[in-house]
Amino acid sequence: MKPANLLFILSDEHNPRVLGAAGHPLIRTPHLDRLAASGVHFTGAYCNSPICVPSRAALATGRYVHQTRFWDNAIAYDGSMPSWHHRLRDAGHEVVSIGKLHFRSADDDNGFTEEVMPLHIVDGVGDPLGWLRDPLPVRKAALRLGPDAGSGDSNYQNYDDKITAAAIDWLKERAARRPGKPWVLFVSLICPHFPLIARPEWFGLYPLDKVPLPALYAAHQRPDHPYVTAIRECMVYDKAMDEEKRRTAIAAYFGLVSFVDHNIGKLLDALAATGLAETTRALYSSDHGDNLGTRGLWGKSTMYEESAGVPMLYAGPDIPQGFVCREPVSLVDVFPTVTAGAGLPVHSDDRDLPGADLFDIVRGTAPKRTVLSEYHAAGAATGAFMIRKGGLKYVHYVGMPPQLFDLAADPQETRDLGQDPAWAGLVAQCEAELRRIVDPEKADALARADQAQRIAAMGGREAIIARGSFGYSPVPGTKPVYN
Repeated sequence: MKPANLLFILSDEHNPRVLGAAGHPLIRTPHLDRLAASGVHFTGAYCNSPICVPSRAALATGRYVHQTRFWDNAIAYDGSMPSWHHRLRDAGHEVVSIGKLHFRSADDDNGFTEEVMPLHIVDGVGDPLGWLRDPLPVRKAALRLGPDAGSGDSNYQNYDDKITAAAIDWLKERAARRPGKPWVLFVSLICPHFPLIARPEWFGLYPLDKVPLPALYAAHQRPDHPYVTAIRECMVYDKAMDEEKRRTAIAAYFGLVSFVDHNIGKLLDALAATGLAETTRALYSSDHGDNLGTRGLWGKSTMYEESAGVPMLYAGPDIPQGFVCREPVSLVDVFPTVTAGAGLPVHSDDRDLPGADLFDIVRGTAPKRTVLSEYHAAGAATGAFMIRKGGLKYVHYVGMPPQLFDLAADPQETRDLGQDPAWAGLVAQCEAELRRIVDPEKADALARADQAQRIAAMGGREAIIARGSFGYSPVPGTKPVYN
């Protein structure tokens, strides 16, 4: 594949099912659908941890969370491990970030040639409440999700406007310069992450009487699993919602997805207008999904498709058009994709990376891998580890029963086969496959030890609870609102 520039667009909390190209009956995403039609749609894409900070660290380093030890939203990437940004910059490529990074600090060397309007964790500390896992605290800030939801403006939408405008200006300025080594522009939007407030022109696209209620929401439909129950009792989003509020929240989320799509359309149009489209590939994904009320769950933090799954679209020079790739992929595949796409040889220290170039995956020349996602952060009563093995999805919980889903026959994950004797052999095979990648008990113990050390350094559990939590990270120039 010939080296080319890359426009890499990342959103925050985009449920992969909420996409026109994925067959959603209501959502309006014409620009993302155009991107899918002009390139490859990876329908089995996952984050490597369903929460912002560890997911973004995995994306940056190309390594799994148990390898990086950036476990949660208060232990963030600090530039200490090589990233694809470092590799490109050190090879003389321009690699610019605009928008949300959710690393520790702009004072760290994160590997970019420039960080424009970066959003990092609050005060370099982030959310220590996520370290408290035994017992789990009640996340009172989650109660704001329902009451806040609706039509209106927000700092997050304004921030995305500024990010998009700055990215368009950068593309115009770059087009005016002489071509050089392939560049990468990383545009990281913050929507559709809550607060679920969408401007009237987007919220109004989804009348409440047309918006569906969450799937599998009734008490008898919800999974009876201790991990899932613990998440629901910690992340109390649903406690402050009635039926109208649930519809309102979903309508606002849909509106924010359409708002993101609108900004992506502006970026793609700018590529074309500046003449850069012929020499630039475009990659779109998200750092994780959102349960969106399904099974009575909101936010992320679970291994269900709505939460651990992400959209992933890749288009541009040499990329097949209109191709649907069902081979499972994940965010760690971005590292080899970006470096290979810029023409870099594999660095000697990167030969053990678990990911593969997406282009090779599409061609069928990549080695077979097992996709892994893991979770050790807010609401996790124990370490959770998910692998995809063909059409099977296996979730291992340290000290709790496993889950197994046959996604080919049951894409909505309504039938947990983990305790079915008829599937015991496949459960054992999947567990063995997981253990070839990670020792879950060892990783769980390491995460807890790292978190315990930090809890002690902050004055203990009660001091962290007294500090409180915030519902979402503030945009640059604003302060968090603690609850």
